Amino acid sequence: MTEVSRIELTAESGGYYSAFIGTARAGQCYRYEVETGAFPDPSSRFQPDGPHGPSQIVDPSAYRWSDHSWKGVGRMGQVIYEMHVGTFTEEGTWRAAETQLVALAELGITLIELMPIADFPGRFGWGYDGVNLFAPTRLYGGPHDLRHFVDHAHAVGIGVILDVVYNHLGPDGNYLRQFSTAYFTDRYINEWGDAINFDDEGCGPVRELFVANAEFWIREYHLDGLRLDATQQVFDASAEHILTVMARQARAAAGQRQIFVVAENEPQHAWLVRSPESGGYGLDAMWNDDFHHSAIVALTGRNEAYYTDHHGSPQEFISACKYGFLYQGQRYRWQKNRRGSAALDIKPNQWVCFIENHDQVANSLWGKRLHQLSGPGQYRAMTALLLLGPATPMLFQGQEFAASSPFLYFGEHTPELAHFIAEGRAKFLAQFPSIASSSAELLSSPEKESTFLKSKLKLSEREEHHEAYALHRDLLRLRRTDPVMRGASAERFDGAVLGAQAFLLRFFSAVHGDRLLLVNFGSGLRLDPAPEPLLAPCENRSWALHWSSEEPRYGGSGTPCVESEAEGWYIPGHSAVFLICQTLTESPHELDSKT
Repeated sequence: MTEVSRIELTAESGGYYSAFIGTARAGQCYRYEVETGAFPDPSSRFQPDGPHGPSQIVDPSAYRWSDHSWKGVGRMGQVIYEMHVGTFTEEGTWRAAETQLVALAELGITLIELMPIADFPGRFGWGYDGVNLFAPTRLYGGPHDLRHFVDHAHAVGIGVILDVVYNHLGPDGNYLRQFSTAYFTDRYINEWGDAINFDDEGCGPVRELFVANAEFWIREYHLDGLRLDATQQVFDASAEHILTVMARQARAAAGQRQIFVVAENEPQHAWLVRSPESGGYGLDAMWNDDFHHSAIVALTGRNEAYYTDHHGSPQEFISACKYGFLYQGQRYRWQKNRRGSAALDIKPNQWVCFIENHDQVANSLWGKRLHQLSGPGQYRAMTALLLLGPATPMLFQGQEFAASSPFLYFGEHTPELAHFIAEGRAKFLAQFPSIASSSAELLSSPEKESTFLKSKLKLSEREEHHEAYALHRDLLRLRRTDPVMRGASAERFDGAVLGAQAFLLRFFSAVHGDRLLLVNFGSGLRLDPAPEPLLAPCENRSWALHWSSEEPRYGGSGTPCVESEAEGWYIPGHSAVFLICQTLTESPHELDSKT
């Protein structure tokens, strides 16, 4: 029988209590006892039995890091991979995920974005209902397993950032109120429960706790940054917004390493990525939902609910590449209000663009992947736009090999809570008329283990779906190795509409020659004449086809001649082609050797 001892804490100022325990050692478990009972530590480093069990002492210095030469990650040149550890491999552990890091590096991934890992109740879940902010969930392994995962990622050249939830805590296992009523405030209305108190009475220690958490992941786990979930629900009217403080202190915790801090922000407040000196929050990048919504409409024709204000037109994609958010203060019919703020000054690589992520794949009847909902040629063309465009691209796990497994909403909770969550989920999806008209029985039950298991990737599909994998691998290699594409910025590219579903992006380089990306989501388009100056080659040069989404090795049907003296331009349908401006004396072989 384990010996239990009780140690009295001494009151300090500001509501804190402390004691020196000379016999404490790593592996010991403990709770804090207050008037209402005994509860886990609000800043516990590990919960071996979950959020309702005792906290465990962890010695962070016991792990011997080998990443001393790692410089961190900056904003330039990143390719993000969103990962849910529990479904990324069959085992669903850090150790199993670690075995796949070399493959991700070879694919061209530079930065993994982990879905939330702060411990949460149940045997499976997305992690957005976490309650132990400092304790990586026991479901994926121990704290040192996470450290080893990050260490090995750095060894193969991949950074790791963590999705953190600072806008609410989960309803089950959240014991903060047992220690103080000041952790939450009724000053604001929060979509997911009680708002965290960052600016009301007694907010000082609350701010300290959350800032310490942002520092903690960077310092103790050597993480390379944070993805801040739903920042529009982080309410703070203080002189200095809590997100600004978090970003600054996280950078300080990194020391000489660079870190990358990205925000999700539904109302599209661009000031988050401006410097504090310019009135911003000092973050590095933001998710761009507008690009995703336009992509969905272009590929599926689905123009309902929050896709209502997007048409998937060439103009939308050109504008998204040049200016980021499509809505920067215009009226947004779906919300019956203006949406967004001015963002014309934001650099293209400060926008994280994607055509799949955890939310959007799951926000459907079946949780199907986009390649299953669109034509293969159009999907390949959209993938080329995503991976060759000037924004920072993000892939969702399995997207690179056209995963057959869905990604559904899952989470194990108490029966009462599971009922309310399933009910809320169905209500949310009812905004889509196509889903609302279907039987509610078709929706997978979030609390069922089968829903979780169906969402696990089949990594053997890398070989089975080799055409899709080759498409992503080759595009990322082109993005990484081409001297023009790897340095594309707002001053070095432009775009033009060519037809109802066709457009171009031209990337300029006086040194290496220009690049031309032609995208056509419609049928083949003949341009003769072609009164568009961005189609003109550089002086004393000509265009040479360098890459096509219709190459047979990607499952395509081959590419006809794109430009000829006799017939002018032909933009093949359902495809993307990439051309390089070569000197008139260069051969295709010489061109390949340069890129």
